[in-house]
Amino acid sequence: MTTPMIGHFIGGNPMASRSERTSDVFNPATGAVTAKVVLATAAELNAAVAAAHAAFPAWSQTSPLRRARVMFKFKELLEEHADQLAALITAEHGKVFTDAKGEVTRGIEVVEFACGIPQMMKGEYSEQVAGGIDAWSIRQALGVCVGITPFNFPVMVPMWMFPMAIACGNTFVLKPSER
Repeated sequence: MTTPMIGHFIGGNPMASRSERTSDVFNPATGAVTAKVVLATAAELNAAVAAAHAAFPAWSQTSPLRRARVMFKFKELLEEHADQLAALITAEHGKVFTDAKGEVTRGIEVVEFACGIPQMMKGEYSEQVAGGIDAWSIRQALGVCVGITPFNFPVMVPMWMFPMAIACGNTFVLKPSER
């Protein structure tokens, strides 16, 4: 039987890695190797950042309302597949199913918050903050954001990061734990 390989997604597409370095994924209940994670090369990392950089201009110019609708659809998909995500966490991390389901739910809460991005992206204006001086703020996307996450909360911690970054018009490169 061939051990499944867990690769990378770059620009929304699975990418065949050229790396020869892998890390085992163990079933915590049995200790058996259930998959291998391909460890990216420097060139693959650079490709991920380049793809995020290339996507940024168009995504940052997408209206906050459209970005919120993308987040709503993502939230629907997460809710639809919450049990499957929790089962994966259980299989790969050894958490009991109810704990894993709670982790998924906490991640979904952030996605739900990100759905309100049109209201949160509004700027502010204050007239006469000092003699003849007005002040205003504009909220706008920054660029490519990166998240490096630990092994112990493989769904919740990444979802504390990328939904808000993406909803605000940024692009995102996630480096999850190899464990």
